[in-house]
Amino acid sequence: MATQASAITYLSAPGQAYSDGIRFVQFYFGLPLAMIFLCIFFLPGFKKWNVFTAYEYLEDRFDNKTRSLTALLFLLQRGISTGITIYAPSIILSSILGIDIYYVIICTGVMVVGYTVFGGTKAVSYTQKLQMGVIFASLFIVFYQLIRFLPEGVTLGDSLHLAGKMGKLNAIDLTFDLNNKYNIWSGIIGGFFLQLSYFGTDQSQVGRYLTGKSVDESRLGLMMNGLIKIPMQFFILLLGVMVFAFYQFHTPPMYFNERQEEKILLSPLKSQYQQVATEYNAVQSEKKEPIRAMLQAMQVEDKAGIEKAGSQLQLLETKAKTVKSKAVHLLADSGLTSDADDTNYIFLYFITKTLPIGIIGLLMAVILLAAMGATAGGLSALTSTTVMDFLRRFGKGPVTNDLNSSRWTTVAWGAFCILVALYAGRMGNLIEAVNILGSLFYGVILGIFVTAFFLKKISGNAVFYAAILAEIFVVISWWTELTAFLWLNLIGCLLVLFFAFIIQLIFPGKTKKDLPPG
Repeated sequence: MATQASAITYLSAPGQAYSDGIRFVQFYFGLPLAMIFLCIFFLPGFKKWNVFTAYEYLEDRFDNKTRSLTALLFLLQRGISTGITIYAPSIILSSILGIDIYYVIICTGVMVVGYTVFGGTKAVSYTQKLQMGVIFASLFIVFYQLIRFLPEGVTLGDSLHLAGKMGKLNAIDLTFDLNNKYNIWSGIIGGFFLQLSYFGTDQSQVGRYLTGKSVDESRLGLMMNGLIKIPMQFFILLLGVMVFAFYQFHTPPMYFNERQEEKILLSPLKSQYQQVATEYNAVQSEKKEPIRAMLQAMQVEDKAGIEKAGSQLQLLETKAKTVKSKAVHLLADSGLTSDADDTNYIFLYFITKTLPIGIIGLLMAVILLAAMGATAGGLSALTSTTVMDFLRRFGKGPVTNDLNSSRWTTVAWGAFCILVALYAGRMGNLIEAVNILGSLFYGVILGIFVTAFFLKKISGNAVFYAAILAEIFVVISWWTELTAFLWLNLIGCLLVLFFAFIIQLIFPGKTKKDLPPG
């Protein structure tokens, strides 16, 4: 869990809930099913084959090129994702210290690469082990502070009821819509395939449970993750809803990214921006009366009054978003920023402007620690896959010193990830960006492994070309917005199976003797 929980989790998830409600939690509904499937089918096989990376088995089952293609797909998506995890803590330091974010990205990246290179896997695991207790404690402190900041006479239930009437407690959506990013169907089905691929084929996760002393110990780790992750993510999203409720009683800034706002206030667009800000503040002031009316109606259980006030608040919230969009367009058109989406800054703004100084320091340390742990874990996985799946197999001359090879590989991947981080600001909400990126590759990678485990008569040539065709189709589906991103995991997996079966029928080839899973 520490490997997965980066600064993206603690910065972007509350901002996601603030702007879109907690429906994002449905994204994790397929996780417990994926953990059960992995414990039954994938884990025993990986343990029995005694592999260092998840992709070694594919060479025995298929051929060299299939192993290389799968490892390459992983390296591509994990390299970009790790770059995004470097960008997230840079937001914090840039906002607090007032330093240009590009300089912060370079310094943060170099620091993480440095201790990963010299500390190795032991340093990565040790730092991640320490951070989880501090993270949970800090989140509860923030939640307690949010309750304390509510106006006198307003309870936690009142604030949640208020947020619910404004559409922020939309945890379950039963409608079946392929273009809806978050509903229970995309969460259970698409999320199942995404989580199955992430935990079953992503070396950053497979490498974790491969180090377990036994199959039972590794299973315990997977099942605990499946049980705890959903409540943890729900609580983090609930923090975002509580921040939203807090700003119903206190006027929120129109734009939460202060550094970018400072730039436009020093530009020729200053007067236009201030005019939009005045309009935005006026809308926020209009909310005070229906909020007061709703709280009074709650006290006497006046359902009609609650519904009337709720409708008024929803209209005003829509109006506020429309006004804010004018400011976002001004920022985008000004050329002053490529990051016009401020959802990544909402929770950070609340922390730095509202909480006591000591708690701010603790939370900043937690988020930075989480970021460095996740980044180091990603670099470790990139390095082990590169060394084991490419350098050892294709390097010229004997690769006799794996330690030096690993260190230089880590440095190279670190440089790549820093370059990605420099452009990550253009990706919008980071927690969505990471999962969209994963969905472009995870379904196809999973399809290759499912074919290897369960379709014994499919040859290496068939699955290799099937994977290429499936990846092309997935990218086109995403580019043309044919479906919501979670469904791409299901589509990618099924297309690999379908194309491999067809290609095998048309061009029958010999298959290697398979190792039985488990």
